[in-house]
Amino acid sequence: MNRRCAISSIVIDGYNLIGIQHKDLEKQRQRLVERLAEYRKIKGHEITVVFDGWKSGSGEESHSVTGGIKVIYSRLGEKADAVIKRIVSSEKKQWIVITSDREIADHAWANGSAAVSSEDFSSILEKSKRTLTGDFEPLEEEEYELHRKGSPRTLSKKEKAKMRALRKL
Repeated sequence: MNRRCAISSIVIDGYNLIGIQHKDLEKQRQRLVERLAEYRKIKGHEITVVFDGWKSGSGEESHSVTGGIKVIYSRLGEKADAVIKRIVSSEKKQWIVITSDREIADHAWANGSAAVSSEDFSSILEKSKRTLTGDFEPLEEEEYELHRKGSPRTLSKKEKAKMRALRKL
């Protein structure tokens, strides 16, 4: 396996990545886990995906491993957001958190982890799907527009951390 970057620990807000506007959510969850397993084979990252079970889940949090991907369903009455925050807070690693939920992203940054939007990660997954050799083109900074105040030539610490995380992915 040819890896250009160090192996990272990634936690994904599952429904945030796939959306909830699907007729068959079970099929979409399964498809996402399969795509993540393919991506993991190429990159070798440790990947955890968390789905909401708060409306229809069981009384206990559910953990399983499929294709090397750790899949967690929150327990009945608990949202995936709470599970992701607990993982990022309790397991002292530098996580890459995949979410477009501002509250989760802020929590990740506050706990020394990097947050990457679901949209950016979805683009990376699409690129990996098309890449047969496992070699990824390095991300150019201009591929990801960063909107901020101040000098457009100088990135903030948070933006630099996000760029490092994107290059690892």
